[in-house]
Amino acid sequence: MKSKRHTLIREIIGKEEIETQEELAEALRKHSFDVTQATVSRDIKELMLRKVPMSNGRSRYAVPADTNRIIAGGRSVRMFQDSVMHVDSSENIVVMKTLPGTANAIASILDHEAWTDVIGTVAGDDTILLVIKPTAAVPKVMERLRFMMAGGR
Repeated sequence: MKSKRHTLIREIIGKEEIETQEELAEALRKHSFDVTQATVSRDIKELMLRKVPMSNGRSRYAVPADTNRIIAGGRSVRMFQDSVMHVDSSENIVVMKTLPGTANAIASILDHEAWTDVIGTVAGDDTILLVIKPTAAVPKVMERLRFMMAGGR
């Protein structure tokens, strides 16, 4: 439900000039999503939406042009170092073990890395599966993950 709502939010702000959380909540309600202001506020934070100026001097919500820059830097490196416990592979699957409750955040960091060899991630509570293509790229991906675990970017 949340992922469908997030997809719809991206569509709405891509088509409409949404200036407030209440306007966004109303737009979601028109699409049969019963949301509260608190839910919309969390969604805005999770989607990393930003206010951008319009020509009329007002501002509207927008998806950042380069999400990778927002999550890049010291915070994601520290999170990776602090949360990833172990990395292993089998065929074209890489399995990452994390601290409980951190797998989704780490998977999001990996998703935004935009590695061409990683075609997808699936995160649970403390485990992440990365699907690698081609299989020959697994050692390169493993090396980069271990480098990130050591604090490299």
